[in-house]
Amino acid sequence: MQNNDGDNNRPPGPWVRSARPGSRGPMPHGRRDSAPPPAQPSSRDPAPMVDATHAAPAAHDPELRLYGLNAVRAAFARRPDAIRKVYLLEARIPQLQPLLKWCAAHRIGYRIVEDVDLQKLAASTHHEGVVADVRREEPQSLTAWLRGLPEGPQCALWLDGVGNPHNLGAILRSAAHFGAAAVLLPKHSTMTLSGAAARVAEGGAEHVPFVRLGREDNAIAQLHGAGFQVVATVVRGGSDVFTTPLPQRVVYVVGAEGEGMDPRLVALCDQRIGIPGSGAVESLNVAAATTVLLAQWRQRAHGGG
Repeated sequence: MQNNDGDNNRPPGPWVRSARPGSRGPMPHGRRDSAPPPAQPSSRDPAPMVDATHAAPAAHDPELRLYGLNAVRAAFARRPDAIRKVYLLEARIPQLQPLLKWCAAHRIGYRIVEDVDLQKLAASTHHEGVVADVRREEPQSLTAWLRGLPEGPQCALWLDGVGNPHNLGAILRSAAHFGAAAVLLPKHSTMTLSGAAARVAEGGAEHVPFVRLGREDNAIAQLHGAGFQVVATVVRGGSDVFTTPLPQRVVYVVGAEGEGMDPRLVALCDQRIGIPGSGAVESLNVAAATTVLLAQWRQRAHGGG
């Protein structure tokens, strides 16, 4: 099925533009409870200016505003039912055909907008031509996560205070690449996935679940019961990660940017490891260090040395 304007790239359904303020008003756009016929866009029917107050939903918001092509595609591929609304540049229509057709079939609204509108929606210039509102996933409990975990080699990341969204995004990207099973969040951590972190993760956020821990000593006891060793990553005083034997089931505890790990948590861990270097700088960025740790675990756990 095609629109009557002859553009074979445009999917059926609520493909619309809205008028700028000061014109005769916006045209109807797609809604979940109705599927209006496609509009006939023209150079006189440009996109709306979007209210910037909607650009950054609060952390407790049940919806997450994703932006970036890979982040949106990954969310659609894994959980299409979570999609609530889509905004995109006209140039992105060919690359997002499956998503737009799904939206049309399921009465999910989407809107063709201009670059300036996406910048306001995403609160970023790095939107890559698409923004989507999706249902936010809540962290699992440690008990539920362990219950569903397959046997064999597993690695998880315990983030002790990491809060920078770009570091979190880079960590999630590396975690997905090397097959980490989860990111573990301390009981009182306020960290949550943001649109910025999801964009930097390039789709990795959809493959690495968040798990909420309870009290530290109880969490470590549960992890031990599931065959994990809990390893503190430290700047000084740790064993060489390149030569120290690593268990097949490991939880790396990674400290906050600048402050490092809480010494009380370090004391609860089974061992300490560090990443030796030239000494020209004190240490690696937390995301870069995590990548090294994950690479070493995967090499050892999967028979690479």
